[in-house]
Amino acid sequence: MGQEIGRTTFDAIDFNRFAERLREETHHLLDWARAGGFRDERYVAGFELEAWLLDHAGMPYPINEAFLTVLADTMVVPELSRFNIEVNGTPQVLRPGALQAMEAELDATWRRAQAVAHGMDAQLAIIGIPPTLREADLTLATMSAMNRYVALNEQVIRQRAGQPLRIHIEGEDALDLGRSDVMLEAATTSFQLHLQVPERESARYYNASLLTCGPLLALATNSPLLFGRRLWQETRIPLFEQSVDLGGYGGLGDLSARRVSLGRGYVHRTLIELFRENLELFPVLLPMSLDEPAERFPHVRLHNGSIWRWVRPLIGFDAQGEAHVRIEQRVLPSGPTLPDMMANAAFYFGLAHALARRQEPPEQIVGFDAVRRNFYQAARYGLQARLTWLDGCVHPARRLLLELLPQARAGLADLGLGTEEAERYFGLLEARIETGQTGADWLVSHWRRCHGDDIQLMADYLENQRSGAPVHEWSP
Repeated sequence: MGQEIGRTTFDAIDFNRFAERLREETHHLLDWARAGGFRDERYVAGFELEAWLLDHAGMPYPINEAFLTVLADTMVVPELSRFNIEVNGTPQVLRPGALQAMEAELDATWRRAQAVAHGMDAQLAIIGIPPTLREADLTLATMSAMNRYVALNEQVIRQRAGQPLRIHIEGEDALDLGRSDVMLEAATTSFQLHLQVPERESARYYNASLLTCGPLLALATNSPLLFGRRLWQETRIPLFEQSVDLGGYGGLGDLSARRVSLGRGYVHRTLIELFRENLELFPVLLPMSLDEPAERFPHVRLHNGSIWRWVRPLIGFDAQGEAHVRIEQRVLPSGPTLPDMMANAAFYFGLAHALARRQEPPEQIVGFDAVRRNFYQAARYGLQARLTWLDGCVHPARRLLLELLPQARAGLADLGLGTEEAERYFGLLEARIETGQTGADWLVSHWRRCHGDDIQLMADYLENQRSGAPVHEWSP
């Protein structure tokens, strides 16, 4: 969940004070980690699901404040725009039944939330970017009433010296926009997976998570349309990267220096190294002084929350105050259905574990440049991408994914998850790969059949989503 702050305006004193505390906490964190301060040895999974509030015509409906008041569930919170919400789940120790428990909780929350939405003449949807979204929907008037979002917008524009944000995406069509706010970020809803691991193993798992990005995204694209244009299979990726770009790098510059990127490379000993990188490379956006004890690293965590790596390191604390590290895998879009998303989660958790436990570290075999190419290939072409893998060869994504499914299944088994729940998810994934139909593939095919009628496309998508049938079963 995004951390709320107490105010929206700051001066030079605030920035200097925050920078000093950030520096002190970062050095303390590095020392504390070296001394073995992270003692939680569990493997724990979690998720955050971003969703849309739509009216009965399938158009974005900016009522999240009233909706959340009626729902009254602390695990469901606002997102950047008034037509987005975020659903959070209870962390699950990875053992038999964990994924089924995650899905059951998400399904129960979703049903309650959908009932509330219906009572307000609205409906909920899970999709990366709804085809009915219009640029006019994304204004400061539809920003959620939270100080965090107001301050982020003001600071991004201030650090760009007032220069507009430039959005340029070329796919089958092209999009070229200038914006004076960050609200295009609200168009990019995702299904974020969390994987807690022992800190002493965190480098292997973080690097493994980077390696999964290309195959995982190719398997799950669901955002091919924006403002009536056919762009990338996962248009959410370039749109988010450019919607909060602080400038100075340009579209062909150092992508790793952007606020949203895949990062600068692998880590070496621990993912805690990335917090030093945060301190050294990224200007402070939210210089809010916090009253939490320094031992909980509040300024480190707040600063990290304004750096949106596609694979992000996190520090957390359980109910007993025990610290842990976890990895936030952010590449997946929302949708198309809950079973589809849970199958994607099973693939990620299993493959990341399998790669992290290989005797020869795969990060010593595949260079980071290839990992980055895989990621953008997958975002642009989905299942038609060509991906470099551990054998040094470039593979069609569908062929590679079929080879990776048994490895991911074995990874889940090694984590102790039951065979029955794994078989259900992997059977769904295999069928999706065999049919070649992700959410993005269905949306593009049906969009053409609807002759670009976005309202009809959204209605048909929602009807399929409500059926619960996985996307490979949807009629084009």
